[in-house]
Amino acid sequence: MENRPAGNGAADTPAQPRQLPGHIAAALAGAGGAADSAGQPWSGRSLAGDSARIHNFEDDDGAADAGYLAALAALVSGDGDEAAVVAALAPARVFVPILATLAEESHGAGGLQADKQADMALVTLKAPDGRTAMPVFTSAAALKAWHPEARPVAVYAARAALSAVAEGAELLVLDPGSTLTFVVRRPAVWALAQQRDWTPSYADPGLARSLGEAAAGFPAVRRVEIHPGGGVASVTSDGIQLPGGGAGPELRVLLYLEDGLDAAGVQSIVSGLNSAWARNEVFAERVDSIEVKLQRAAAQ
Repeated sequence: MENRPAGNGAADTPAQPRQLPGHIAAALAGAGGAADSAGQPWSGRSLAGDSARIHNFEDDDGAADAGYLAALAALVSGDGDEAAVVAALAPARVFVPILATLAEESHGAGGLQADKQADMALVTLKAPDGRTAMPVFTSAAALKAWHPEARPVAVYAARAALSAVAEGAELLVLDPGSTLTFVVRRPAVWALAQQRDWTPSYADPGLARSLGEAAAGFPAVRRVEIHPGGGVASVTSDGIQLPGGGAGPELRVLLYLEDGLDAAGVQSIVSGLNSAWARNEVFAERVDSIEVKLQRAAAQ
């Protein structure tokens, strides 16, 4: 079975709106304002010499970040993992697509029709599970191939993550439509927005302890294990499977149950654990989606 930390454990229940943790809200509240997109203060800024640069990417050739490409290559070869890809993305420049949207027509005096106005808007997508995703591109060429009319806005990945959170997007989709599309899930998006390291839920010892503590209230649960979920892997356009970048369930929770439980008893345990996990702040912040698998304790 698969669920979302904010849901009720039903596989077909859409993810519910999630209240942002205080530190995420604070990062959003502090975005912009007295500093530019690189976090440099406007105060005291000179318009002469090197300080006259409009932004940090004036000499940018539009190519993908070398560190990010190296991390992807390691993922493809089996020498890397998705945590390393996200870590390499953190300091990288990316492109956020902006599209013109037609505003409502205005009417002048006497009911005469005035010119139509166009606004610029961030692009968001709908993921297969119904959640909002924001496309982000590592190169100008990838963005142009995806949508020739989109305007590329160069930002650091942390700024793109902040924009995604502000737009209510729980996923960043890197280079959609390309040979290798990499999905960054909500916990990693939040980590990027805060410019801190991210540990995948299935490799998080603190989360494993938290899940075990929650299960202590259910004597029939003999042991809890965490593993990568069935949705961690992604597939390139030419059929190569990679150990990261997928959009499906990221965490597999394996419950070892005592023998002799009937179906009602098993359902009661799973429902109770889902409720306990949903109230757990560590679980809610670090887990994007899970699948629960059951085993008999005798099968250990």
